[in-house]
Amino acid sequence: MRPDRQQVPRGASTVDTDTGENQKPQSDEAHSAFTPPLGIPMPPPPEDEHPTSEFAVPNGLTAETSIEPEGSAFVPPPGVKTPQNNQTTGGFPAITPANGFPVVRLTKDAPWQDRMRTMLRMPISERPTPERVEQQDETGPAVPRVLDLTLRIAELLLAGGEGAEDVEAAMLGVAHAYGLDRCEPTVTFTLLSVSYQPSLVDDPVTASRTVRRRGTDYTRLSAVFRLVDDITSQEEFTLEEAYRRLAEIRRNRHPYPGWALTVAGGGLAGAASMLVGGDWPVFFAAAIGAMLGDRLAWLASGRGLPEFYQFVAAAMPPAAMGVALSLMNSGLQASAVITGGLFALIPGRALVAGVQDGLTGYYITAAARLLEVGYLIVGIVCGVLTVLYGGVQLDAKLNPEAALRHVERPVIQILAAMLLALTFCILLQQERHTVLFATLNGGVAWVVYAALADTADVPPVAATTVAAGLVGLFGQLLSRYRYASALPYVTAAIGPLLPGSATYFGLLALAQGNLDRGIPFLTQAAALALAIAIGVNLGGEAARLFLKTPGATIDPSGRRAAKRTRGF
Repeated sequence: MRPDRQQVPRGASTVDTDTGENQKPQSDEAHSAFTPPLGIPMPPPPEDEHPTSEFAVPNGLTAETSIEPEGSAFVPPPGVKTPQNNQTTGGFPAITPANGFPVVRLTKDAPWQDRMRTMLRMPISERPTPERVEQQDETGPAVPRVLDLTLRIAELLLAGGEGAEDVEAAMLGVAHAYGLDRCEPTVTFTLLSVSYQPSLVDDPVTASRTVRRRGTDYTRLSAVFRLVDDITSQEEFTLEEAYRRLAEIRRNRHPYPGWALTVAGGGLAGAASMLVGGDWPVFFAAAIGAMLGDRLAWLASGRGLPEFYQFVAAAMPPAAMGVALSLMNSGLQASAVITGGLFALIPGRALVAGVQDGLTGYYITAAARLLEVGYLIVGIVCGVLTVLYGGVQLDAKLNPEAALRHVERPVIQILAAMLLALTFCILLQQERHTVLFATLNGGVAWVVYAALADTADVPPVAATTVAAGLVGLFGQLLSRYRYASALPYVTAAIGPLLPGSATYFGLLALAQGNLDRGIPFLTQAAALALAIAIGVNLGGEAARLFLKTPGATIDPSGRRAAKRTRGF
């Protein structure tokens, strides 16, 4: 044992020779493998208390400089001129200019549909800030009331048959007008929702509303469009004034009574029967059958039956009228009577809205609308097939070859087409000042179709597409001129183009067990219906191309698409 080291019993105290203080011995766990032995001085502390990182550049080497400085999150997209040099950039600049970027403003000279549709197709970070902020002079916060007003307006638009994109544009316009710039509206077939987030660090506020009942009243629809136009264009339009106008719109009665709707339904069926070759006796027979079907459908509605059974009930009297004329050997065209009744029942409005939603990217709403159209058409098929099958069993002279006999009566058919559009306007509860334009638009549609199909021998599907495109074009231009919805000018005008005769002869062939003849007719009817919907939408888009995108200084051809599904 070394003489300078003494053994200290375990647990005994030691005395520091330098300070003279007692030191309690440490346990074995306290000894570290890097602690120097007793008698050896501790090493001096390092000069730098913060050791270097393993990612630090060693002494003698220089760090590589980045090729491009780090960019900013608030940079303009490619193609935007920067304020410093007024030159168009080929990409994103490295820094935000000191004096900022020009403020994007949406001119009030264009219809609100175009202004809000432009914003709707922008990402939320690129939308311009509101030009008017609602004063917080009401009791409580204004945000819930603005969202409630937005949903109530959207409910009336969606229930009236407006397209999903226009409903979202109206919601965005109302919210944006009252200062809610970070607002995202969502529209499905029956659900409306809107979410507002003041900033990235604040909690979002979300409200929703369900559309449970739908009604056809284009007078109310036009009033809602005027309300949205006033909200988005007038600077001093308060929430109280908006709620008052909305309550007046809801309280207003329909412009036409119930008996006028029944008479209009009969006139529509009679006019349609004359389009396909019927005479005046056929006109009255088809009108009587359609009016009986309308009253029967009202009775089913009053008993609470679903809409499917209402269409079944409405389709049976016109078909029964045609079968009765065949059994009496009256010499009248039974096929024209039944075809006229089908014209009054085909849901052309819902079909056009469904295809339009699909073309603009709202696939869920489009699928739901088209499914609704399918159910209604199946209801019509069930009602007509039931009566036709009974007529076949009674040896009624229902001749499917009558479809091949085409009668050209230009003057009578043009007048019948205009009468059909006029009665359709009454059924849609349109404002009286829109009836004349829709009636003329329907007459023009039939003239174009007849000129292409009868004179130029153009296939019916192509001729229908061109005629429907002109209907959509004129309707969109009229709506822009009056700052109103395009539906009152379009829906009634497509009435003469509906595939009533093809539907009837397809159903008749099925009732007779002739599938080879019935399926081509039904396929042609479906193709004509899609041609009408696509033509109307194409005409509306063509009308929008004539006007410059609101607030933009670039070529209108660079307008954003409705939806981007494949990155194009």
